[in-house]
Amino acid sequence: MSLSDDEIEGFRRQLLEMRADLSDHAEKAGGNRATVTLDQQSVGRLSRMDALQQQAMAQATHARRRQMETRIAAALARIAAGEFGFCDSCGEDIPPKRLALDPTITRCVSCAAG
Repeated sequence: MSLSDDEIEGFRRQLLEMRADLSDHAEKAGGNRATVTLDQQSVGRLSRMDALQQQAMAQATHARRRQMETRIAAALARIAAGEFGFCDSCGEDIPPKRLALDPTITRCVSCAAG
């Protein structure tokens, strides 16, 4: 059972919305990844440690965001190529309910389970 054109268009819109949301979040969080200044006169040791931890968390979030952007771009490319909704491993259809949870998914449940 292949996806209908309307279903594919719905997933395309969902992916575009996801990409826009990621872009908005990236703009809002951009300053959190900045280098932490280590001026002991203006910031105490614990405050510096807290700032370093926040910076590390912001960098990890940025890395996850970039990974998701890559997955979204790949899903949009599969839509453009007419390959969206098919398992990369076995070639079978990926159920629409599975795609609704994560339209960037590339494998069916059986193949993902191993």
